Amino acid sequence: MQLTQKETMLLKDLKDQEQLCVDKYTKYASDATDPQLKELFTQIASVEQEHYDTLTKIENGPAPTVGGSEKPLPTFTATYQMSETPEKKADCTLCTDMLSAEKHVSSLYDTCIFEFKDESLRQILNHIQSEEQKHGKMIYDYMQANSMY
Repeated sequence: MQLTQKETMLLKDLKDQEQLCVDKYTKYASDATDPQLKELFTQIASVEQEHYDTLTKIENGPAPTVGGSEKPLPTFTATYQMSETPEKKADCTLCTDMLSAEKHVSSLYDTCIFEFKDESLRQILNHIQSEEQKHGKMIYDYMQANSMY
């Protein structure tokens, strides 16, 4: 499948954002204090790497199939109390940054879905965007459980 120049540029932007997410989630998993948050960031980093790999396949052609099984969203137990501790503040900063990143990436996918002409590619991008939104929901749920939001 031949991509247009615009699609190629958008795909590069998506790949750059996915790589940034992989790098940040991986680093933040090691920086986080709470083991639940470490695990969450590690799991999301793995999915972000899958997104990057999917985009690389699109770039190199032919289009991959939309895959992945629907996993239930994790539930979190409160690690932190209402009081502000340095550990809670640091973990909150990591969550806030990644929630902001997920919002940005989801928005970028939204634009790209409208810009790609091939329906199968649009479906793949839509699937990835849905996963990005789930990542944001998981971070929000973690923050909510820990009185961070």
